[in-house]
Amino acid sequence: MRPSRQTLSITALAVLALLLGACTKLTAENYERLKVGMSYAEVKALFGDPRGCSDLLTVKTCTWGDENRHVTVNFVADQVVLFNGANLK
Repeated sequence: MRPSRQTLSITALAVLALLLGACTKLTAENYERLKVGMSYAEVKALFGDPRGCSDLLTVKTCTWGDENRHVTVNFVADQVVLFNGANLK
């Protein structure tokens, strides 16, 4: 008996979701590479494009990930001064 089209579609979507999840740059290993003094470009190379950034006075704050699993980095003069992460493991 051959699998139905719907079964094949669901299987393909599941495989795609697993592959996309495995390709994330938001990992505990990359978080450990994050250091005070790194430039915005270096952090972007490490984690990819941020979900969003905001500026307040001289501090630029960028977040990678979502409300459940994320890294937040504060930059002053394009250098990391403070960072934190949640649920990376």
